[in-house]
Amino acid sequence: MIVREPDAFHGKRSAYRIVEPILTFYHALMRPEWSDLERPGQAAAVWERSQATFRSKVIGPHFEQLCRTWTRWYASPDTLGGQRTRVESGTVPDPAAKTSHEVDLATFGRDEDGREVLLTIGEAKWNETMGLGHLQRLDRIRALLRARGGVHAERTRLLCFSGAGFTSDLRDLARRDPTVQLVDLDRLYSGD
Repeated sequence: MIVREPDAFHGKRSAYRIVEPILTFYHALMRPEWSDLERPGQAAAVWERSQATFRSKVIGPHFEQLCRTWTRWYASPDTLGGQRTRVESGTVPDPAAKTSHEVDLATFGRDEDGREVLLTIGEAKWNETMGLGHLQRLDRIRALLRARGGVHAERTRLLCFSGAGFTSDLRDLARRDPTVQLVDLDRLYSGD
């Protein structure tokens, strides 16, 4: 019912996630609204005001997990820039901005010398058209990872996953730059 997910960039840190989407739905939407759901005729109003929570707490995390699964089992080494050994999510500190950045997926592999390398980092957005701003955020995270010791991110590729699509300027950039990979729903279902 619950899975422990280690942080890709902090060996001692983990997150716990409810695996079953129905239970996630119950805890995110139904339980907080139970008193209104028990009142006749209120279900539609509860559903209407719960849409943002549904997208961020149920659909979003589920889509992120689907993207990690696709990356782990179906993405080709050509897409990832090498043969993967593990795929996880993680958090990257940004000391200059006094914040941290969540990374929806990080793909690790090994180079010719057997050293662990970071093949990709990616962001997954179910209900949002992704554009250059999303790519710039990933590029900033990649720069932070390159600057810190212990993570070999010299050739790290950037993956953008979207259920709603991509802006034309991001599509144009990805066509010219093989280190930027766009994964839409068609590609998720067909592999590659």
